[in-house]
Amino acid sequence: MYYLYHIPGKKIGVTRDLNTRVTLIQGYKPSEYEVLDQSDDIDYISDKEIELQKSYGYKIDRKKYKNLFKKMKINVTEQTSTFAIPLNKLKGHLMDNIGMSWETSHGTFELDMQTIKWITDNAKISMYNDKRSYIYNKAFAEYFKAVRNLKNNSIQIPDYNKTQMMFNKIRTWAETRGLYEKGDPMVQYVKLQEEAGELAKALLKDDQPEVIDAIGDMVVVLTNLAHQRGVYIEECIQTAYDVINKRTGKMINGTFVKDED
Repeated sequence: MYYLYHIPGKKIGVTRDLNTRVTLIQGYKPSEYEVLDQSDDIDYISDKEIELQKSYGYKIDRKKYKNLFKKMKINVTEQTSTFAIPLNKLKGHLMDNIGMSWETSHGTFELDMQTIKWITDNAKISMYNDKRSYIYNKAFAEYFKAVRNLKNNSIQIPDYNKTQMMFNKIRTWAETRGLYEKGDPMVQYVKLQEEAGELAKALLKDDQPEVIDAIGDMVVVLTNLAHQRGVYIEECIQTAYDVINKRTGKMINGTFVKDED
């Protein structure tokens, strides 16, 4: 299904994934945009996008949506892989090409949610053309090798799309049961403490299935508590990671102790 969305005063666009494209990439909450139309006919939705961009007075896309999904061009040298895309638009184009692979002297690379995250975190603007961005193949190869080793050893790496869908399913479940309309965040907090107690019992018993169940219950409660407070749990996680990512310290008696600022 293709969705024709409108961010008032900003733009009209088309996407197959509103949450990823509009919320996670562009930073707009569902309350800050509207869906004008939807269809599984890419020709119809592409023409409709241009029509509404004109009628609303927004910038008109040079290419119709249906013409954007040609295979992304990548120029490969021994040292780098260069994308014919500016850095500020790279993530969206990579996500539109999930599953794409290309050959380098360091092996075959493939785009999935884990590798896209690495690329967008490490890509640089080309010094020769600011409309291009690139990565170093050797550095990416080391990361890609580590990811493949984890998969080959049957250590499951969370799939970003499935994880995002799960958060959405939790919120849909809660919404249909009136949890957001009539629920109380303090009640959710009390429930969180109850689930934390269940986790403590499971850890003391070394009961792995119960540990998994308790952690899952706590994530559900936290997802709903965040939503009741007007934020997404994904935002909370990102905020926390942005802090800990820069934190330094050392392990002391089994606990990570951060360095003093």
